[in-house]
Amino acid sequence: MAGYRKLGRTTSQRKALLRNQVTNLIYHGKIVTTEAKAKEVRKIAEHLIALAVKERDNYETVTVKAKVARKDKDGKRVKEVVNGKKVTVFDEVEKTIKKDNPSRLHARRQMLKYLYPVTVVPEEKAGRKRNTKVIDLSEKLFDEIAPKYANRNGGYTRIVKIGPRKGDAAMEVLIELV
Repeated sequence: MAGYRKLGRTTSQRKALLRNQVTNLIYHGKIVTTEAKAKEVRKIAEHLIALAVKERDNYETVTVKAKVARKDKDGKRVKEVVNGKKVTVFDEVEKTIKKDNPSRLHARRQMLKYLYPVTVVPEEKAGRKRNTKVIDLSEKLFDEIAPKYANRNGGYTRIVKIGPRKGDAAMEVLIELV
């Protein structure tokens, strides 16, 4: 008996499909797929959420000094002339950051093995690279999803049958975070 479903695909195609579906499940909270795919996605998603729940408070808060470019009212960097050259003006700022302990860092890297980077484009400036944001899904797992499931022992996802698909009569299901 195999340890997983092959889903009629080669290894690389199957891994890419599952990574894509797990990423979308965590980003959107629910996806519609076939029953066999949902059961495989459930295994991976539950494992990632369990990692996040276990390591959610395992960090230190550290204050660091950083140099940040000074910006004008339009958001452009302020430059001044020094020795005949235009040089960007920097201000020194103190920031508080979360520093992962080793086990949380390892958990984050384990999550990144399965999660694709997600880029969000704002509605009003669609098609432009300038205002796009990359969302860190491992951070979303630690900060938003893990506290929700802190006192729950597994069972983080739910599979609800929708019915047969029109084209090939494959059973479609909705997999969602509980």
